[in-house]
Amino acid sequence: MGKKRIVKTEGTRVDKSLRDRAVSRTPKKKLVTGILHVQATFNNTKALLTDMDGNAIMSSSSGALGFKGAKKGTPFAAAKIGEVLAEKAAMIGLKEVHVVVRGVGSGRESAIKAFSGKGIELLSIKDRTPVPFNGPRAKKPRRV
Repeated sequence: MGKKRIVKTEGTRVDKSLRDRAVSRTPKKKLVTGILHVQATFNNTKALLTDMDGNAIMSSSSGALGFKGAKKGTPFAAAKIGEVLAEKAAMIGLKEVHVVVRGVGSGRESAIKAFSGKGIELLSIKDRTPVPFNGPRAKKPRRV
């Protein structure tokens, strides 16, 4: 049957080259106040930083940081997204941010906590999770 191979992995760390590449792609525009949009689904977490008009400045997602499969939807991956985006935001001079959250994934709070932990002040947090007015079609009535 052959020899068994043992492959050692570094665990849950983000690949350093991917993280450095994500931080190096910062725009030259200076910004003081912005809006952080966090979309947290069950399978992924995405974060987008915009100016006050809604024009996208920078973004990040757990897939862009090297997480794969079910690990993309974890709070740990969301925290790494928040950290990387906060580092990039600090480079362009961001001081305060409004937060808009969409979705019901597990990375909602951890992405925001990691972002604010880097010294950027949160002015407001809004939950804009889409809620259906009527929902899906009801089951047909049971005939007995």
